[in-house]
Amino acid sequence: MGDTTRRRTVLAAGAATLAGTVLSGCGNDGGDGYGAAADNAPAAPPADTAGGAAAGGGGKTLAQTSEIPVGGGKVFKDQKVVVTQPTAGQFKAFSATCTHQGCSVATVTEGNIVCPCHQSLFKISDGTVAGGPAKSPLAAAKIAVEGDKITLA
Repeated sequence: MGDTTRRRTVLAAGAATLAGTVLSGCGNDGGDGYGAAADNAPAAPPADTAGGAAAGGGGKTLAQTSEIPVGGGKVFKDQKVVVTQPTAGQFKAFSATCTHQGCSVATVTEGNIVCPCHQSLFKISDGTVAGGPAKSPLAAAKIAVEGDKITLA
């Protein structure tokens, strides 16, 4: 029983170290394939299970609806979420963590969410990949729009 507990502890520590390495290694532009494991990782949970907690907490007001441009969006770095408005009155939210190597997406331009590390592009309408090297879509996040306020759900 002691060996099993020790293996779990070592595996958990290794996973935590790996997660930190992936996040800190985002700036590697050497083309050496360090992102391959992240690209082959299982897809993030669907929107109905991702919840506000995965995007930085629940109930916090992110913005006024007028702050999110139609056909664009806004990245909320502290909450690790990006909110978009693909068409007038339709608001979507996604994780701000790029699925390629874990960098934070930085901007929303020309209908795409842009990761600055390796220029991965994600569609504002559904978070799917519009341009690589990322191969997996951004995870959906839950938001609530009440009146003119957008909050994490």
